[in-house]
Amino acid sequence: MSHFTSEDEALLQSMLRQLLQSVKEKITGAPSVECAEEILLHLEETDENFHNYDFVKYLRQYINNTVGSVIEEETEKCTSAQNQGEVSGYDTLVQHVTKKTRESKEYREMMHALKNVMMVVVESLINKFEEDRMHNKELDSKTKNGRQSGCYTDNCSDSDSSLNQSYTFMSQEQLQLLVERLDPIQPKEVRQEALQTLCFVPPSDILNSEGWPTLRKHLTMSLADPDATFGEKILKFYAKTFSSSPFNMTRDVYTSLARHLELYFLSGEYSLCVSAGLDVSNTDVNRLLKKVRLLNEYQKEAPSSWIRHPEKYMEEVVESTLSLLSVKHEANPDFLSPVYFLALLDIKAVWFKRWTHAYYSRAVVLRLLEKRYKSLINAAVQQCLDYFEFCKAVVNKKSRVNDFFQQHCSDKQNFSYTGSGLQYIYFVHSLCLLGRLLIYKQGRNLFPVQLKNKKVGSVSITDLLVLFTQLIYYSPSYPKAPVTAHTDNYSPASLVMEILQVFCDQTGCTAECLYTDAVIDALLHPVQSLLSGTEVYINGLETTLIDVADILARIASVDGGLSPLLYGESEKTAKQNRPTAVHIIVQFTKKLLHDDISHLCGSELLPVVKGAFIFVCRQMYRTCEGLQMLIPYGLHESIAEAWKKTSLLSERVPTPVTGVESTSSISLESKNTLLWEDTLLDALLNFSATPKGLFLLHSTGALNDCVNFMFSSLSKKLQTDEYEEFGNRVIVTQMATTPPGAVALQSSGFIKALVTELWALLECGKDDVRITQPKSTPVDPIDRSCQKSFLSLINLLTYPAVFELLSKQDIPNKQMYSLREVPTDVIDIIDRLIILNSEAKIHSLFNYEQSHIFGLRLLNVLCCELNTLLLLETQYKVSQVLLTAQEENVTEPSEGPGDFIIDALSVERNHVLVRINLIGGPQERILPLRVLDKGSDPYIWPMFSSFPLPKCYLAEIPREAEFRQDKEFDKLLSLLKSPEKQTGWTEICRKLFCKVMKARPEIIRGTILAELIEKFVSQLSESQSDCYFSTGNYKATDVDVKNESLSSVQQLGVEMTVRYGKYLNLLEEHAENDLCFVLMNCEKFLKQQQRTVVSSLRCLQERSPGYDWFASSIFLIMSGDGEKTLTFLQDFSRLLVSAFLWLPRLHISVHLPITTVESGIHPVYFCSGHYIEMLLKAELPLVSSAFHMSGFTPSQICLQWITQCFWNYMDWSEICHYIAICIFLGPDYQIYMCISVFKHLQQDILKHTEARDLQVFLKEEALCGFRVSDYLEYMESLETSYRPMLLKDMKNIRVQNT
Repeated sequence: MSHFTSEDEALLQSMLRQLLQSVKEKITGAPSVECAEEILLHLEETDENFHNYDFVKYLRQYINNTVGSVIEEETEKCTSAQNQGEVSGYDTLVQHVTKKTRESKEYREMMHALKNVMMVVVESLINKFEEDRMHNKELDSKTKNGRQSGCYTDNCSDSDSSLNQSYTFMSQEQLQLLVERLDPIQPKEVRQEALQTLCFVPPSDILNSEGWPTLRKHLTMSLADPDATFGEKILKFYAKTFSSSPFNMTRDVYTSLARHLELYFLSGEYSLCVSAGLDVSNTDVNRLLKKVRLLNEYQKEAPSSWIRHPEKYMEEVVESTLSLLSVKHEANPDFLSPVYFLALLDIKAVWFKRWTHAYYSRAVVLRLLEKRYKSLINAAVQQCLDYFEFCKAVVNKKSRVNDFFQQHCSDKQNFSYTGSGLQYIYFVHSLCLLGRLLIYKQGRNLFPVQLKNKKVGSVSITDLLVLFTQLIYYSPSYPKAPVTAHTDNYSPASLVMEILQVFCDQTGCTAECLYTDAVIDALLHPVQSLLSGTEVYINGLETTLIDVADILARIASVDGGLSPLLYGESEKTAKQNRPTAVHIIVQFTKKLLHDDISHLCGSELLPVVKGAFIFVCRQMYRTCEGLQMLIPYGLHESIAEAWKKTSLLSERVPTPVTGVESTSSISLESKNTLLWEDTLLDALLNFSATPKGLFLLHSTGALNDCVNFMFSSLSKKLQTDEYEEFGNRVIVTQMATTPPGAVALQSSGFIKALVTELWALLECGKDDVRITQPKSTPVDPIDRSCQKSFLSLINLLTYPAVFELLSKQDIPNKQMYSLREVPTDVIDIIDRLIILNSEAKIHSLFNYEQSHIFGLRLLNVLCCELNTLLLLETQYKVSQVLLTAQEENVTEPSEGPGDFIIDALSVERNHVLVRINLIGGPQERILPLRVLDKGSDPYIWPMFSSFPLPKCYLAEIPREAEFRQDKEFDKLLSLLKSPEKQTGWTEICRKLFCKVMKARPEIIRGTILAELIEKFVSQLSESQSDCYFSTGNYKATDVDVKNESLSSVQQLGVEMTVRYGKYLNLLEEHAENDLCFVLMNCEKFLKQQQRTVVSSLRCLQERSPGYDWFASSIFLIMSGDGEKTLTFLQDFSRLLVSAFLWLPRLHISVHLPITTVESGIHPVYFCSGHYIEMLLKAELPLVSSAFHMSGFTPSQICLQWITQCFWNYMDWSEICHYIAICIFLGPDYQIYMCISVFKHLQQDILKHTEARDLQVFLKEEALCGFRVSDYLEYMESLETSYRPMLLKDMKNIRVQNT
């Protein structure tokens, strides 16, 4: 098909004409011919309907028929060449085929034929141009005789479309003549004919003509012509110009129209008043509204294009608008100003929102408002004040709501607005405008505003926000029957809620706007009224309370907002006799839970109100500082009591039956009961976001139900919010750090689900994924798909959890494992992934190497917690299993022993073996790397299959510096040895100790340290005021303990301690017996202060779980002297600090309340751990956020550090300093110590949070470079700020339900 027939030419002409008609608006709007050509050239990119045009479809089919065979032939040739390696890549193929096609004979013939036919078609179209002009003239004459033309059937000024009419193209001379004919001095008939012609001339021609400035003046004057025909036609021309011309042209039209309106409102012709109302069916009013509507439509569209033009153009538009809106009559306060008309058409001030959205225009708008048109803002503020005063008057008079509603509504049948209705519309517009203004800093700089109102004077931002807040409960609630979408959207309460919610979502303005005592007091006014029992005049009380709770919850959800709720606007200047917001909120919430608010009794919305205020409290008690403020009120007990009552009701709800409609199976009341029960469980669950909160949750007895609820919610994928996901991971981590929490996770099925999901990722893959190609071999030791499960297991398997889940549990060690046998518990993970001591286990794995590496990495992290290491080693002989595997992983030479095979598994095993058999800080042991080097010797670390370890893994102990006399140290020692205690003796000793630690920390070691702490503790234990615990007399003898024996865990712990002590040159050969003597006597001594507890928790069924690392540390400090160690520990046990340094000291102790003992939760967790998290958020907010984002908790890692006295994390000298500062300076220094460690690690923590391995880093890595003495000044600064609060709480561990 290389030639065209006459039928083809006619068809092409028709289709081309259709295409041009479709894009006429784009072409005529172009400022020049070149621009029009550019638009056509890029039509495919800009027009989404391009491929639907008949002309384009025809051309595509023609090209396909002509050169389609050529393209297919060339494609086949290239494809075969590509398979042979001659051509590579898709892009190369396309380029090659295109080139060959364009060089073909068929393509040249096609282009020649197309060129010829299109020349004929275009020439034919040009010839018809004169016919179109004649048609226009006929149309013109018809319009002159009568308004019967189809172009003018729509009487609305701004609804005309240029697509409905043809264009008349005129020369400059003709345009100049047209301008002259439109002069107001011309006869009416001449001007009408000229206006008619004007409507057919492309707007771009008019605006680019030399006569446009004169024409603009003529049109502006003609708009005021008494004959409505002129105004209608000019508005049509303006509307067409706005829709088809660029901003640099339309600005003149806009400013012309705005200036006309401004002159009209200032003229004597205009005399409308607000009090008289407004009848929009009136012809003059209708014409005026059309003009304002056209302005408003342009206002909303202009911001999308004005950034592409000079700023002065935009400034002209902005200034003309503000000038118009500022028009008023000083002599007539009842004057119906232009802003009322704009408010009628754009009640929510969308135009202002769009103008201030981008900085480019916002800066101009706010600058002009500040310099010239601040009266506009003043008027808006005054309008809000007037409306508020009116609302207060209505409330005070106890007017009927229906009357008030009728005052505000328009008469819809007569299309008229009352005076009060107009005032209300202007109020809504002002409210929205001011709400938008306050978002921006430059807008807030306009305040305070000075009003002429003598009663008010100036209005600040705070005053305005208080006013907004009061509108929530002072404005009327409209009756349900007549309320339409109008009242729903434009009621003051809903509008104010929108504004306040936007403020809460911002970061810059909220502190300045909302976080003030005045605003928060205004929010709490209804609550305080209900609490005090005063008469409440609030329409829609329940809705108001829900709105108030919504804003309070948003404020409490961010750190900057939580502080003013807890402590007031300024903690230092807060009045002592004035309760802060938190106290009012929690008291009100408790009264709601106890149904103690008479105004709300029997309300259908009461459960919603309760849930809203519980949520506010939840936002506070999820944080450590918030919980501290709420504890005295016992809110957890009130929620738990309400839950117990509700759960009794929910038990009677029938189970839904399949196939039966829910309405018949479960009543609405029953559904509400179930929903309320879930709300209460969720509220209780969120207490466990903090250590102390978890302790309180356990005391309510609802822990297991909360965990079941959490697991059920997670299973249903109800929690989709990312923040909530982080929150749930934190809750699980907190739970796993305590024995009852770990047991609850196990019984709920959470651990089973976690293990099953891990196995599916590690071994099975997803059943619903269709495998189209083999799975890629993982590059990382732990595949990315398994990383989340790996971290979840690390969070879960703390020592308290491991002890509850694994203690006295045997490994299955089956003879055969089915490939379909999926692990369901932690013991199965250890059996199938870690202790692979049989061929059956190895053959049961699809991905043996990858899965075993996962298990070894998990084992490596678990063994960083020394108590877990001792349990795994004594129960499962982990070291021996790994040594056997290493022994079997050798070459088989013909003679002599084989060499170790270096592979991923042997390298992992070697690292684990060294880690679990060496104790030492960062400078005391050397751990082999788990990567291979390039070169002939890729792995330089010696492997081994039997003990002892190669000596290369033991670092050389640096020689101790010679002891030099120090004045401060001598003073301290003499003071400690002196039998007479002077006034302030303890404080003097502490100050001297601090001086020595800062100046000469290296001398606080060995026998010197032993003597210092021994004398200091001995003196304190003799003082009744310094003793916290009362202990009976106990005399240590071998006879008392000869029938006792240490557990296997303790025996292994003794071996490790003695090995470490000998490495440090602190112990002699027979130190094991002395250490056993100390541990057995300690156990006997502490048993005298223990109570009998009946509990299902394993940690409470026998002696203290784990090994006594503190007693072992003191044994090493005393250089292996058992008698001195035991004497010291007996004296030390009387002091408060012993409760936090020596964890076995309080195991099922009589000194603790029975509820604390039965919980199995140690005070180090719910007291020290709680305050570590609290101080971390205040002192190191980035680190605190990093923990939250990782789903990990500072309290978990700190409990691990404290339990094992920082063994393996710090060198021995630093461990001694840690113990010394806690003994000398107080138990709160344990908390300051952990904060200092986090400060030291801040950059590493942030880096590993980004890498998503924070838990692994903190548990595996030693604290390199950390020295206690370097951070002592920082700890002292923390003491100054926090000691009173911390010591008070630490001393309260004996109090019930702390």
